[in-house]
Amino acid sequence: MPYKVTPWYRRKRGTQVKTDYACQHTRSVVKHRTERKSSCKSVSQVQAQATEAMAEPAYTIPEFRQRTTEGTEEYQRVATNVSKGLSVIQEEIHRMRMVTKAQVDSLAIQREVKERMTKRTDWLDEIPKMPDFVLALRPHTVWEKTPIKLFCTVQGNPRPVVKWYKGGVPVDPLSAPGKYKIENKYGVHSLIISRCVVSDTAEYSAVATNPHGTATSMATVTVKRPAGGGELCHLGLVPHLTEIHPSKLEISLLDRFSISFGQEGGAISLMCTMVVVPDLPNVPPIAQWYRDDKLLKPSQLVEMFVGGGVARLTLPHLAKDDEGLYTLRIFTKDGTAEHSAYLFVSDAAPSAPGAPGAPMSVKAYDVNADYVLVAWKPPNTVNEAAITGYFVDRCEAGGDTWVQCNDAPVKVCKYPVHGLSVGHSYHFRVRAVNSAGISRPSRKSDKVTALDAAENERLQGKEEGVPSAPGQVVATRNTKSSVFVQWEAPKVPKNLIGYYIDGRVVGAKEWFPCNHKPFRHNRFVVHGLTPGESYVFRVQAVNIFGLSDESQESSPIAVEPALGKGVEYATPSAPFGITMLSSDGSSITLAWKSPKHCGGSKVSAYYIDRRDADGLVWKEVNLEAVTERVCTVDNLTEGNFYEFKVQAANMAGVGVPSVPSAPMKCEAWNMEEPGPAYDLSFSEVRSHSLVILWKAPFYTGASAVTGYFVDMAKKGSSEFTTLNEEAVSHRYLQVSGLEEGETYVFRVRAVNTKGVGKASQVSEPVCARALPGTKEIEAGVDEETGDIFLSLEACEICEESKFVWSKNYKPIGDCPRVSVTSKGRTSRLTFTNPDKDDLGKYSVVVTDTDGVSASHTLTEDALNTMLELSHAIRHPVVPLKHGLNYEILEKGHVRFWLQAVKLSPSVSYRFIVNDKEVTSGEGQKISHDVATGVIQMTVDLFTRANEGTYTVQIHDGKAKTQSSLVLVGDVFKAALKEAEFQRKEHIRKQGPHFSEYLYFTIADDCTVMLACKVANVQKDTAFRWYKEEDEIVPETPPNVMSGACALPIPLFSRKDQGVYKAVLSDNRGKDTSTFDISGQAFDDIINAIAQIAGASASELVLQCTPEGIRLQCYMSYYTEEMKTVWKHKESKIASSEKMRIGGTAEMAWMQICDPTDKEKGNYSIEISDGVKTHTRTFDLSGQAYTDAYEEYLRLKAAAFAEKNRGRVVGGLPDVVTIMEEKSLSLTCTVWGEPTPEVTWFKNEQEVASNEHTKVTFDGGKFASLVINKVTPDDSGKYSINVRNKYGGEFVEITVSVYRHGEQIPEPKLGQAKTPTATPAATPAATPVPKSPAPPSKTPTPTPSKSQTPAPSMKSPTPASTPSSTPVPKSPTPSQRSPTPASSRGAKSPTPTRSIKSPTPPRK
Repeated sequence: MPYKVTPWYRRKRGTQVKTDYACQHTRSVVKHRTERKSSCKSVSQVQAQATEAMAEPAYTIPEFRQRTTEGTEEYQRVATNVSKGLSVIQEEIHRMRMVTKAQVDSLAIQREVKERMTKRTDWLDEIPKMPDFVLALRPHTVWEKTPIKLFCTVQGNPRPVVKWYKGGVPVDPLSAPGKYKIENKYGVHSLIISRCVVSDTAEYSAVATNPHGTATSMATVTVKRPAGGGELCHLGLVPHLTEIHPSKLEISLLDRFSISFGQEGGAISLMCTMVVVPDLPNVPPIAQWYRDDKLLKPSQLVEMFVGGGVARLTLPHLAKDDEGLYTLRIFTKDGTAEHSAYLFVSDAAPSAPGAPGAPMSVKAYDVNADYVLVAWKPPNTVNEAAITGYFVDRCEAGGDTWVQCNDAPVKVCKYPVHGLSVGHSYHFRVRAVNSAGISRPSRKSDKVTALDAAENERLQGKEEGVPSAPGQVVATRNTKSSVFVQWEAPKVPKNLIGYYIDGRVVGAKEWFPCNHKPFRHNRFVVHGLTPGESYVFRVQAVNIFGLSDESQESSPIAVEPALGKGVEYATPSAPFGITMLSSDGSSITLAWKSPKHCGGSKVSAYYIDRRDADGLVWKEVNLEAVTERVCTVDNLTEGNFYEFKVQAANMAGVGVPSVPSAPMKCEAWNMEEPGPAYDLSFSEVRSHSLVILWKAPFYTGASAVTGYFVDMAKKGSSEFTTLNEEAVSHRYLQVSGLEEGETYVFRVRAVNTKGVGKASQVSEPVCARALPGTKEIEAGVDEETGDIFLSLEACEICEESKFVWSKNYKPIGDCPRVSVTSKGRTSRLTFTNPDKDDLGKYSVVVTDTDGVSASHTLTEDALNTMLELSHAIRHPVVPLKHGLNYEILEKGHVRFWLQAVKLSPSVSYRFIVNDKEVTSGEGQKISHDVATGVIQMTVDLFTRANEGTYTVQIHDGKAKTQSSLVLVGDVFKAALKEAEFQRKEHIRKQGPHFSEYLYFTIADDCTVMLACKVANVQKDTAFRWYKEEDEIVPETPPNVMSGACALPIPLFSRKDQGVYKAVLSDNRGKDTSTFDISGQAFDDIINAIAQIAGASASELVLQCTPEGIRLQCYMSYYTEEMKTVWKHKESKIASSEKMRIGGTAEMAWMQICDPTDKEKGNYSIEISDGVKTHTRTFDLSGQAYTDAYEEYLRLKAAAFAEKNRGRVVGGLPDVVTIMEEKSLSLTCTVWGEPTPEVTWFKNEQEVASNEHTKVTFDGGKFASLVINKVTPDDSGKYSINVRNKYGGEFVEITVSVYRHGEQIPEPKLGQAKTPTATPAATPAATPVPKSPAPPSKTPTPTPSKSQTPAPSMKSPTPASTPSSTPVPKSPTPSQRSPTPASSRGAKSPTPTRSIKSPTPPRK
C-alpha cells in the first residue's frame, strides 16, 4: 500500500529555517500543561487558521531563483557572519512567538464563545461598530537581507479596510515588485517585507477604516547590518532585479527585436509585439528593460513605452555606452517572458582623420567636498594611432560651459578633479588624444555633488599597468552572417574591465572593431559579417590603464551556417533544473537538464557561471566546454553559499543562460544514505499513465544504491504518495491510475543498506493528457524485404527533432542487432537477425517536441508470428485470390480461370490438361490480365473428351505457385449439361424469344397479372395465350413490340388454377413459356394478394341483420382461399350454425346468429400473407354490444312483420284496355298471416259489390273484381288494398273502355302498346308505400293525400263491345273469364313491384 510522506517543512523539529539567506527562526513544539476537552471542532479549526495566518512565512523566492528545500535549509542553518548573535535572536523570537500563540489561543476561544452566543441573536451582526484592533502591531528588530512579517487583527462592522503606511507614506507593492506583499486571511492582516535593507528601518502603521470611524496601530521596525558586512557593489554594476511581480495577465511575445547596429549620435528603437489577455487599456503589462543585466529607468537618454500590444525602448542619443545585451522582461501570470538581443554602437565620424574614438562609461568615484576621482573606459583603437592621453572636462549642472580640468593629457583612465565648490553639482566628460588629433567627447557622466558622504563608491584596484595579452583565440561557425569567438583570459588580468575583439578579412590589411564597449566575458558572437567571406580575429584586454597587447590571431574561418546547406540554425534554449549532487567542502557537483530545444544541431558544450549568493558578479567556471550535464565546480569556500547558471552551445553558437539556481552551501556530505537522484524526465505521457525516468545519485553514501522509491503529488499539493511498496532496482517506473487532465509532480529517493536517502529535486509539473494525434509504436514485417521492424509516426516534429530509441529505457546507440532509419515524421527500428535476445520493451523519444514518445513490448509470441511472416516474404509464393475454377459462358463455352493477388508484366505460366501442356489454338484460347491478376483458358466446344484434371503453373520473378482442378464424374457431367444448355439457349435466342419467362405480379386492385418479357421480335411476330391448351383471347391484344406482355386474371380464385402458356412465333422460330398455377405457385399468388388486401383492410365494422350481429372487414379484394382467421378472445372461430363465416369480393364477414351474452368480447380477423399477419380488431362488449343487440331485435321483428304482412302475390296488370259491353274480370292471389282483409277502390272510392260490379274473396286467397258489360263510365283507376296486422299492400290498375269502332287508345304507365284489351291479364302487384289502407268495413273510404296513390293519366273510354263474360264467384277464374287471346297480341306486362305499404310500428 502506498504511504504518505510527510514534507520536511511539516516534520517536528527543534528549529526550522524560514528565511531567504541568513535569518534563522526557531520553531519549537510546545505542549500545553492542560488540555481543554471539547467535542466541538470549530475552536481548533479557528485556532489552526489563525495560527497559520500569523505564522511568519518564508520569503517567496521568484520562480527563476527558487532553491531546493535542502539547499535552503542547509544554507539557512549556519551563516558565518551572524552565528554569534543568532542564539539571542532565536530566544527572543521564541518568546514572542509563544506569547503570540497564547494570545491567538485565547482569541480563538473567545471567538468560539462569541459565535455560539450570536447563533441565537444573528441580528447583533447588524449593529454598526467602528474598527478596533484585537491584536495590534508589535515592533521588530531583524538582520539585513531577512524577511519580516507585520500582522494585526481588526474588527468592525462593516468590515474595515486596512491600509499600510511606512513613515506616513502609503506602501505600494507595485512601486517595488517583489519587495512588499500585503495579505488578508481570516481577518488577519499582514505586511511582508522581503529581504530587508537598512533603509527599511521606519515606523510602520496599519490604518483600519469603515463608515463609522478609523483605528490605527503602529510599530517600529529596525534593520541591523552584521558586523564586518562590507559593500557588495562593484564598478559599473547594480543589483540585478530578480523578483517577479505577480500579474494576472497572460502575455505571449510575437515579433521580437533582433541584433541591431547603431552609430554614435544616432537614434534607435527596440520593439517587441505581444498578445495580452485580457487586453485592458488602463492596465498595461509591467515591462522592464535591462542592458547587460542593469535595470534601465526612463530618462532623457532612455524612453520606454508599453501598451497597445507593443513594448518599445527608444535610445534617442546613441553613444558607445549604450552598446550591450538588451533584455526585455515582461511579468506574466505564470512568471516572466524574456527576450534578449545585442546592440552594437560604432564610432561616429572622427573630428579629424585618424583621431581616436570617444571614451565611454565616465563615472565619478571617491566623492569628497573638494574633489572627485573620474574614471572611464578607453576606446578601441584598431587602425588608428595609439592613444597618448585623455582630457577631462567638467560642467556645472544646469549650465552648458565645459572647462578642461587637466592641462596635459593623462595616460591612465582615471583622473582626480580638484577645485570643486562644496555643494555644487557637476557633470564630467572625457576626450581621447593621439597623434592625429582629439576624439569626440564622451557622453557626460551622471550628476555628482561635491559633499562629504558617509558612504560612497570607491574605485577598486591598486595594481598599475595594462593586463597581459589574452590567450589562444578560437573562432567557430555560427550563422550565415556571424561567427562565435572564444579566447583564454590573460594570465595577468590587473583589474580587468573587459575585452575588445577585432576582425579582419583574410587578405586585407585593415582591422575593424567587432565591439565598441569592453565585453566582460571570454566568448563573443561577432555579427554583421559578409556571408561566404573568410575572417581572422584577435582580442585585447582592457583596464583603466589602457589596452593590452593583441592576442595571437585566430585561424581563418569562412562565414556560413554551422549546419545545413544555406539554412540558418538557432542556438539551444536555456538548460534548467540545476541541482546539487554532492559536495566535499571545497567543491560542488552540479547536474542540470538539457535544453528543451537544441536549435537544430546537437548540443555539444555547456558553460557554467557561478557567484556568491550575497554577491552580484558572475564568474566563469569553465573555459573549456563541458560535454556532459554533470560538472564539479572546484575552488569553493566551505560554508559559503553559491548560485550557478548554465548555458548550452551547439554548432550555431551559445544559447541564453539558465535562470540562477537556488543558493547551494559548500559543505562536505558525510551521511550514510545516498544522495539525490537527478535528471527526472517523462516519457509516454497518456491520459491515465506515464513513465518516469531518472539517473542514479552521484553520491552513493556508505554503500551502493539498491533501489528507488518514487513519490507523486498533485501540482500545488505538498502531500506526496509513494507509488511503489518495494524499491525498484531499475531507474524507471510505469505510473498508472492518473486522472486525465490532472497535473502531477514527482520525486525519487534512492535506497541503500543504511536507509532512504535525500529526495531528488521535484520534477517539472506534467499533465496527464496525451498530445493530440498521439500514435503508438507499431510492430510489423516489411512486405518487400521481410525485415521485422518497430515503427513510430510522430504526431508533431520539427526540423531539429531526432528519434532516440531505447531498450528497457537504455539508449540503444550503435548496436549491430538493430538499425534505425528516419524519414519525415516516421522512424523505424529494424532487427538484423531477430531472436529471443531481442525480446523486451522498446521506447522512442522525439527530441525538440512537447514530449512525443511511445513504447512497445516485444513478446515471444509476437516475434514468432512475425518470423513466420518474414519467412513467407523472403521465400515467396504467388498469392492467389481464387484458385483454378471454371464457369460456363454463352454459346456453351467453358472458361477455366484463376486470379492472383498481384502479377508483374514478366509473369509466365502454362496450362496442363491430363498431364499434357496445351497452348492457344483452334478450339481454345489462353490469356492473362496483369491489372486484375486473372489467367484464363476458354474452350469453345466442351465435350466428353474434356473430362480430366486441369493445372496452371505460374512463375513471377522469384515467386511461383500452381493450382489444379479435377473435373471428372458427376462434377464433369453437371458442367457438360450446363454447357449443352447454354448452346441451346444461344440457338433459341437467334429468333423471337422470351428474355424473361412467365411470372406473376399483383396489381393494386389485386388483379393477378401473368407477365413476360420478349426480345428479338418483329411486327409480324405472333403472341398467343393458352390455358390447359385452350387459347385465351384477352380484351387488349398483346403488343410484342413493347417488349413486355401481360394477361390479367381478375377476381383470382381456385377456379383460375391451371397451366398457362405463352407462345411467341414468327418465320424465324418459335419460343414457349409456361406457368403452372397450382400447388406452391397458387399459394404464392394467394399470399401476394393477401399482402395487398391485408394492407388495405379496414377496421372491423359492426352491421346488424335480422339473423344476428355481423362484423365486416372491407378490403381491396377478398377470396375464401386467403388465409384468414377469425378469433374471439384469442380463440379461433370455426364456421358453424352459431358463427357463420363468409365474404364477398369486397369484404370478409363473420355473423353471430341469435347472439347472447356469451358472445360478448374482443373479436379480431387475421389476414396472413405468409410473411406478415394483418390484424383488425373490434371490442363487442359494453355499450357497443347493448346497442347492437337492440338493433338486432328491431330488425328481427321488422323481418318477421315483412314476412307475414298482407300482399298481392300476383295476377293483376297495370293497365287494362277493353271494348264497351265486354265483361272485365280483375283477379289476383293474395297472402298474409293472419289472412288479410281485401278492399277494392275505384278512383279512390271503395267499390261495393252489386250486379254490375261484383267483388269476391274466396278461401282467403283469391280476390276478384268482375264488371259486367263495361261502359265508358267504368273507365278509371282501380286499386286493391290487402292488409293484416303486420301491414299490407296497395296495387293500382288503370282501366280504359273504348267504343266499338274507335281506335284502341295508347297504353299508359310505360306499357307496351296493346291492340286489344285483355280482360284477364297476368296478375301483378305493385306495393305502395304511402299510408295504411282504410278500414275494410268502411263502405266508401276517402284516403288522405298522403295515402292517395299518384294519379295516372286515364285512357279515352272505348266504345262498348258486345263481348262480356260474367265472372263466377269461385276464386279460380273459369273458362269464361277474360283471358288473353292469341289473335290480340302480347299480354299486358307485369310491372316491377316497387311500392310497399308502410310497416306497422313495433309493439
